[in-house]
Amino acid sequence: MAVRQNPPGPRAAPPKAVMAITAPPAQKRARAGRPPTLAAPRERILEEAAKLFARSGYDGSSISDLAAALGVSKAAIYHYYPTKQDIYDAIILEVLNGLTQTVGRDVAGAEGGVARLRAFMVGHARYFEQHHAEFVTMLVGYSGMALSEREDAARLRDSYEKRLRAVIAQGVAEGAFRAQDVAATGRAVLSMLNWMVRWYKPGQGDSAETIAAGYFDLLVGGMRA
Repeated sequence: MAVRQNPPGPRAAPPKAVMAITAPPAQKRARAGRPPTLAAPRERILEEAAKLFARSGYDGSSISDLAAALGVSKAAIYHYYPTKQDIYDAIILEVLNGLTQTVGRDVAGAEGGVARLRAFMVGHARYFEQHHAEFVTMLVGYSGMALSEREDAARLRDSYEKRLRAVIAQGVAEGAFRAQDVAATGRAVLSMLNWMVRWYKPGQGDSAETIAAGYFDLLVGGMRA
């Protein structure tokens, strides 16, 4: 109040200590820590990280690289994922969940063991092509997951393989496939499909669906009763 009662006149500059307190460094820190201004930020972080991991590997990719690719600060990424390992594990769980749900719907919409096996194989290949970088991250680096997340991933993987074995067993029960080791056949199907991650390039040559349909014809030709 005493300052307001002084007669008009030039005011002395406030002491430097006061200026330092009233300057806005806190605002700058708050802006740096805000979540990224991205639509669906968690999904975008995982999508871009998968591209980095697929191209440069886990060890060759950094949070700085990811932040630069997204155009956000590192703090913005840490707002959603505390570590690079958390991002890596989330990619694998996300792709396994999505694959299981997508292929499950395709299989449920088909009738009979033969049609369901084709739906499984083609649906798997379609999802793989649509999420190519995520598949590369998963199949090349699955063993690098943190232990608890690896256990979750193993449960999803086992459930997926169980669904495939049930489809093959249905074909055998219907008389469409000759009697065989269902588990070994299931592993052969997944090996054919998953090996594409080693050589397939989206947009070059046949689609992954077309390749899987060819695998199906080749496989079923040797399985028919």
